[in-house]
Amino acid sequence: MAGNEWINGYLEAILDSGAAAVTEEHKAPVSVGGTGFNPTTYFVEEVVKGVSETDLHRTWLKVVATRNTRERSARLENMCWRVWHLARKKKQLECEDLQRVAHRRWEREQGRRDFTVDMSEDLLEGEKGVTLEELSQSETPRAKFQRNFSDLQVWSDENKEKKLYIVLISVHGLVRGENMELGRDSDTGGQVKYVVELARALSMMPGVYRVDLFTRQISSPDVDWSYGEPAEMLSSGSYEMDGTDGGESAGAYIIRIPCGPRDKYLRKELLWPHIQEFVDGALAHVLNMAKVLGEQIGGGVPVWPYVIHGHYADAGDCAARLSGALNVPMVFTGHSLGRNKLEQLLKQGRQSKEDINTTYKIMRRIEAEELSLDAAELVITSTKQEIEEQWGLYDGFDVKLEKVLRARSRRGVNCHGRYLPRMVVIPPGMDFSSVEVQEDTAETDDINLISDGASPKALPSIWFEVMRFLTNPHKPMILALSRPDPKKNITTLVKAFGECRPLRELANLTLIMGNRDDIDEMSSGNASVLTTVLKMIDMYDLYGLVAFPKHHKQSEVPDIYRLAAKTRGVFINPALVEPFGLTLIEAAAHGLPMVATKNGGPVDIHRALNNGLLVDPHDQKAIADALLKLVADKNLWHECRRNGWKNIHLFSWPEHCRTYLTRVAECRMRHPQWKIDTPKDDLAADSSLGDSLKDFQELSLRLSVDGEKCSLKASSDFNQVESGKRAAGKIEPKIQDQVNEILNQISRKGAEAQGSNKKQPESSLSTSNKYPLIRTRQTLFVIALDCYNDQGAPDKKMLPVIEKTFKAVRSDSQMSRTSGFILSTAMPISETLELLKSGNIPANEFDSLICSSGSEVYYPGTYQCTEDDSGFCADPDYATHIEYRWGLDGVKVTISKLMNTQDSGGDHKSDNSSFAVVEDTKSCNAHCVSFLVKDPKKARPVDDLRQKLRMRGLRCRLMYCRNSTRLQVIPLLASRSQALRYLFLRWGVKIPNMYVILGEKGDTDHEELISGSHKTVIMKGIVEKGSEELLRTAGSYQRDDIVPGESPMIIHTKGGISSELMTTLKELSKATS
Repeated sequence: MAGNEWINGYLEAILDSGAAAVTEEHKAPVSVGGTGFNPTTYFVEEVVKGVSETDLHRTWLKVVATRNTRERSARLENMCWRVWHLARKKKQLECEDLQRVAHRRWEREQGRRDFTVDMSEDLLEGEKGVTLEELSQSETPRAKFQRNFSDLQVWSDENKEKKLYIVLISVHGLVRGENMELGRDSDTGGQVKYVVELARALSMMPGVYRVDLFTRQISSPDVDWSYGEPAEMLSSGSYEMDGTDGGESAGAYIIRIPCGPRDKYLRKELLWPHIQEFVDGALAHVLNMAKVLGEQIGGGVPVWPYVIHGHYADAGDCAARLSGALNVPMVFTGHSLGRNKLEQLLKQGRQSKEDINTTYKIMRRIEAEELSLDAAELVITSTKQEIEEQWGLYDGFDVKLEKVLRARSRRGVNCHGRYLPRMVVIPPGMDFSSVEVQEDTAETDDINLISDGASPKALPSIWFEVMRFLTNPHKPMILALSRPDPKKNITTLVKAFGECRPLRELANLTLIMGNRDDIDEMSSGNASVLTTVLKMIDMYDLYGLVAFPKHHKQSEVPDIYRLAAKTRGVFINPALVEPFGLTLIEAAAHGLPMVATKNGGPVDIHRALNNGLLVDPHDQKAIADALLKLVADKNLWHECRRNGWKNIHLFSWPEHCRTYLTRVAECRMRHPQWKIDTPKDDLAADSSLGDSLKDFQELSLRLSVDGEKCSLKASSDFNQVESGKRAAGKIEPKIQDQVNEILNQISRKGAEAQGSNKKQPESSLSTSNKYPLIRTRQTLFVIALDCYNDQGAPDKKMLPVIEKTFKAVRSDSQMSRTSGFILSTAMPISETLELLKSGNIPANEFDSLICSSGSEVYYPGTYQCTEDDSGFCADPDYATHIEYRWGLDGVKVTISKLMNTQDSGGDHKSDNSSFAVVEDTKSCNAHCVSFLVKDPKKARPVDDLRQKLRMRGLRCRLMYCRNSTRLQVIPLLASRSQALRYLFLRWGVKIPNMYVILGEKGDTDHEELISGSHKTVIMKGIVEKGSEELLRTAGSYQRDDIVPGESPMIIHTKGGISSELMTTLKELSKATS
């Protein structure tokens, strides 16, 4: 007993931490060699309570095998303290999880109450007393069914003349049309196969002309060269099948967009900083394809995408940005969801939330899914369980609120700018072309793998690859097909098979666990599962009963199903949670009954097919019993086989696509609002005059460094001199006519400006162009410095930077002729003009002004930007473009309530002097609500406010700006970053030819301006303080998840823009082009 005093301290620590209930008999000192105490049972079953005991039990066996008493005691002590730390950590994580869930539940209920109060204002008198739940459940199931389908026009051949262009996005993994490497890694799985087959199937539907599947281009030596090809044709489309000429662009294509390191294959968790670059590449392709399709099938009018469909969180983020820039509808499919995965990992108790976020970038993934809910018109799920139990965890969706908003919308009642996406269940489709039609033959006891008269050489090679493992390959085959991922629960299946002797005697087990060359080269999780499986095969002595081939081709999967069906086998999916279960449908199509997990999509599949049994994936006895029942009962096996074939058409690709297009047709159709209707002659003439004026002004500026600017009056003297030269034959007549025409127009413009009785704005030109000069620019320098003092007023140090930038660019004569300037700021147009005026900088030096955090775009020096009273007018097309889901009044009221309400009491303050924010009316406009932050200490971080707005159905962008003195709320489609993409689409200035000049710090949208395919110049020492501290709460995603750590397109510089830097920028442009 003397050497075991540590046990007392250990037991006391267990009691103090509350990690386990220890009975009184265990409180006394206990000898290791005593007979009344079993350390293995106690520490594993009583203390750990759910922590995996495999490693602990192995350690205990080593301890009891140690002969040296001192070494044994030391090992046992280390083992027990390890158990205690695990138990204590698990208990702490469980408490944190309970607190988090309770707080989230309270926030959701608070959001529902606020929603109910706001919505009740417009209810009819008879509805005033109706609660939220009653309103959402007011319809009978029959009425709901009739409402959903009575007016639903199913997609048919009548839509053949539509000729739609559809865009699908699946960013991560290895995507190609043939010989898909499914199971190579966790990123290349069923989703890859799904999106490729969806693209093919959609292109074969009537009315669909072209389908593009966007994915990442990978030119790495670690993967096949085909993943580096910019385009790959999947099918020629439905028009060629009909014998009609579909055109050279018809069909389905994989389009690979470069982003991130060109020579590296990145797992999906590392792709987040490169999302905006991917979007910029996709945007350029869509713009080009819209013009091409316009020439082929649109009568010269660009054909924009009918819908943009993102798959998984990363593609959802891309689709949200892309659809926002193009103003076309977005559809989203999550496949697997981040919040659901986070909940499962936290329940396991092995990792803290911080550790999970570090490993899986889970918070960035969740934010991408929330953004997808913000932008999506339609969310497609595989099962009802996904809607109720998984999407219900998100801020941006609430089943009850969605029903209320839909009911109000049907009645034509105002929703105050609130919106929740529509969710529909559309089971994935399957390609049945590889399925051989089989007859349900009479029940016999003989199972022959080789038909009479057939040669063994005629059998699929994969059959021999499987059968070489098996002593008796004619026994019924239990088939499991998945990658060796822990959540696929393969180890429980092997354990169930190994411990059930009747099952071992009646059947074989075949495990198709992806492709592998060396287990040591696999990811740690997959390698661990595979190693455990191999050890269990050895432990239960399953040699000759279990097949586990190392390699198989995707084209051989149907042959594997046929082999299992020919032996009258069973397909099993024992996953802990299965989002859908596409392999279950494939197995049913080949005549295999199923045993599947009761958690997730298999429930809906079983309801439709009724071709097997559902089991608890944690219950190995239930798994063994279900398999034994199907294998032993021939009548049940044949009944399940027939049921599967009878209803399998419900999961065909044509059925899926027909439902898909029917649902998409219900969406609010949108398309770019602007019209490039400039007559070519006017465009050419205006371009010539505008460029000449600009050249003349820039020449004047250069000549007037030490003197006065040249006067337009000098043109008449110039005409007289040139007339003499022409008379002498020194100038060609055609050239002289063009020069005189330009000079005469300049003179007329100058005379009109001098003779005008209206007072011109000091910031405007004496001459104006009909169309913005930005359309002629090859390069744009975007000055987006957020320099403000403590009161939020613009810092004058911004002005020298602007002047130095002008001087540096104009020092290069060639660049000067093709370059333009944009000023991007959080200030309204009035304050922006005042700042420029204070530095004697004419506003028309800029081709565009992006004001109020991206909610307004101006073109100084153009007719369309000048009102009758000589004021400035914002681009009306941009205003229409960002109007989508903008609820001005609802946002204004809700923000004031959230920011000026105490969390504890919940009572709204009445004293304006104590408000945290007040409305800044002079900074507001129709698409920007600006609040003056009076008490920064009470200001809520952006992601906290965004969460609460989403819970109330409001979709918008929030940002703190001007040194944290302003909170500005703008439409979802507006931002300074998105405004640059709008200028690219509207006027054709390529994003890679833009140089965005920023400070080291800035407003909370600063990070969005850094990433992308443009070049970014970060100037050190200019901006001393920004607003980033109000961007996120603790535990949120980090800056590294938005901004690339190392990028050749990001330059850091000191002292502003200089001629030396211009040389560097040009070299950078050549290197990255």
